[in-house]
Amino acid sequence: MEKPQLPSGTRDFSPQMMLRRKYILSIMENVFKLHGFGAIETPALENLKTLQGKYGDEGDQLLFKVLNSGDFLSKANDTFLTEKNSKSLTPQIADRGLRYDLTVPLARFVVMNRDKISFPFKRYQMQPVWRADRPQKGRYREFWQCDIDVVGANSVVSEAELIEMYQEVFAKLDLGISIRINHRGILDAFLPVLGSIENWNAFMVIIDKADKIGEDGVANELENRGLSHSIDAWKWLCSTQKLGNYNQIMDALNQYAPIQNESLKIGMSEIFAVFDFVGNTSNLQLDLTLARGLSYYTGCVFEVAVNDERLPQDYKIGSIGGGGRYDNLTGIFGLKDVSGVGVSFGLDRIYDNLEAANLFPTTLSDASTLLICALDESSLGYAIDISRNLRSNGISNEVYPGAAKLKKQLDYANAKGFAYAAIIGSTEKEENKVSLKNMISGDQELVNVSDILNKISNE
Repeated sequence: MEKPQLPSGTRDFSPQMMLRRKYILSIMENVFKLHGFGAIETPALENLKTLQGKYGDEGDQLLFKVLNSGDFLSKANDTFLTEKNSKSLTPQIADRGLRYDLTVPLARFVVMNRDKISFPFKRYQMQPVWRADRPQKGRYREFWQCDIDVVGANSVVSEAELIEMYQEVFAKLDLGISIRINHRGILDAFLPVLGSIENWNAFMVIIDKADKIGEDGVANELENRGLSHSIDAWKWLCSTQKLGNYNQIMDALNQYAPIQNESLKIGMSEIFAVFDFVGNTSNLQLDLTLARGLSYYTGCVFEVAVNDERLPQDYKIGSIGGGGRYDNLTGIFGLKDVSGVGVSFGLDRIYDNLEAANLFPTTLSDASTLLICALDESSLGYAIDISRNLRSNGISNEVYPGAAKLKKQLDYANAKGFAYAAIIGSTEKEENKVSLKNMISGDQELVNVSDILNKISNE
């Protein structure tokens, strides 16, 4: 007999976990709506041509490909099969993939629906995504993203609004965070130092690993990739993290001779504007080492980390959100000159942090208010009639299926967190009443069915 198990990097969610996830989602959704964002959904499957080439070489390797329907090998090249050439074989046997994120599907959606939506288009989307990554703590192959994007607006007012939405959501969740911000224009200014766009792309990918491999690990990988001439630039970027505040970092940028060009001026100007527009910058930090490796980012980039003293000292799970400005993404699908900016909330990591810090409200419950317990089979019909009547008056309830022993029914009520139990036997049925038991205090009294609503409301 096969032992049941989950695919690596995936999880089941119990009713209690779902209750907590919905608590997080409801807080996010309320904030999103307050800022005028509307919801959309897109399919789990996208054409591989839609997904490929949008996330850099390493991102493309993490795409889950879906085999074509039917005899997917019928059109496969025999030579590729013999040589086990998976790179050349894949396009012949798979033309669809699971979505990697929600931003590329958004760009596709905007282009396909450009005549039906108004710009600037403010949307939120909360759905699962899939990445063929190596599973580890806080990193899953199937996980949820909760995205907010503004498409069709060039002003960094949108960046400031997204930052404040981060602040509002995590304030409501009572989770301490820090938000790092950088600008691709500032990093673009290092192109003369890197020597070519290929070197610059490789540099972005490597420094994006800094939180995993550390400052020295980045330097070592730069050297191994033939980019030793960029190590000094990397170390200078790291040195700015030791400066006291935003203004000092800006001064250091102005004094760093190798990158004085137009790209730097644009990046600095927009960063200045963002800091001016954001009302509270106490948890906002300019970090020149922040790269956000996805290749479609062109302006401000963001990343959110937990900074909460209530977490265990050895607890570390990585970023819980991030995003940035993308000016050219819709152009890939034929709609040019449409800029967008968006950020993502990592639901699964947010959940894990709230759990580790014991920050979920203890009052969360999706249990019905009342369990109706029939003491004998002849009372079940009466119990069902009462249940139907109470639901029509807005009282959530459940009839225990069958006339089990009362202790078993009350144990079930306690296990599921029912506040009350309505006990029905022959006496209650004859008098058209119920014995209403408060499951917390233990008090019990015989009441008319019409009085149940008042009794529950007043206790």
